[in-house]
Amino acid sequence: MRVVLAGGGTAGHIEPALALADALRRNDPNVGITCLGTERGLETRLVPARGYELALIPPVPLPRTLTPQLLTVPGRLRGAINAAASVLDTARADVLVGFGGYVATPGYLAARKRHVPIIVHEANPKPGLANKLGSRFTEHVAVSHHDSPLPHARFVGIPLRREIATLDRLALGDKARSYFGLLPDLPTLLIFGGSQGARSLNQAAVAAAPYFRQAGIQVLHIVGPKNTEQPEPAPPGGPQYVTIPYCDRMDLAYAAADMAMCRAGAMTCAELAAVALPAVYVPLPIGNGEQRLNAEPIVAAGGGMLVDNAELSAEWIARELLPVLRDPNRVARMSEAAGRMGRRDADVALARMVYDVVRAAGSSAR
Repeated sequence: MRVVLAGGGTAGHIEPALALADALRRNDPNVGITCLGTERGLETRLVPARGYELALIPPVPLPRTLTPQLLTVPGRLRGAINAAASVLDTARADVLVGFGGYVATPGYLAARKRHVPIIVHEANPKPGLANKLGSRFTEHVAVSHHDSPLPHARFVGIPLRREIATLDRLALGDKARSYFGLLPDLPTLLIFGGSQGARSLNQAAVAAAPYFRQAGIQVLHIVGPKNTEQPEPAPPGGPQYVTIPYCDRMDLAYAAADMAMCRAGAMTCAELAAVALPAVYVPLPIGNGEQRLNAEPIVAAGGGMLVDNAELSAEWIARELLPVLRDPNRVARMSEAAGRMGRRDADVALARMVYDVVRAAGSSAR
């Protein structure tokens, strides 16, 4: 079987694609996998690092408003479609799986042109333009929200990395805390804002450092590589406030924590629910409001808290979050609620869909 994955641009598109690739390869080490991408996206680093072939096509950002740039789109899109079609031909693709983003639109159009079966995966409650288009060309649409507006939507969840999907937080807790220089027996809060950090989270959390110490709460704070916020050093033997610029072992970061404070991207919400880690979600205050929509079902189920970016402050943390962290029974109930909202086998479910689609296409061809 030969599969082309179209999911470039951001980690939210790339990581589910790579998780699917891993699931397909676990089932059949000889499966052919090619990832479509552009030179602008994170895929230029992430895809080769995971051992998969990357084929680059020209990026074609679609303007959201009527601008002179809109006049250049048809010509550039035509070039990207032809480039994607060439990748499909070279790979002898049996199926194209799209995850949205810049590369998905030319991928879908090229697959339609070449009569290659299409599967669409949508991670967000509000589908992007690419997946709205792709869903018109196929009946095979996998989604991560039960009330998705896309036609033919089938709930699958978001494919996650194996080290996250199989994580046993409780079993790894002591090892994880030791790894980050934390004490084994104190309530622990994990703070992160994505790969680049989040300034408002960083500022509020660092300002709240004295409150954390007074409450006996230790903190693991992934501040981002370009952020310089640092709390005053903690006295030896007391609750620590550990800051790191980046973390390539998020499995251990999750295992070290009793609770998280973070943004509410689709991947973040899916990972935290899968590992049953309750969180304070602080949705990014820009865009179409999809981060709030990602977090709301988890919060409604009792698996987290929600606070607007503008309301987050050291005082809010002291008033609203610290009493929760100091109540282990409440944290345990929130953990159970978050876990009920998670799905750990979305990669397997989506891989099964790929096999079914390829098998059906082969039968119809015969």
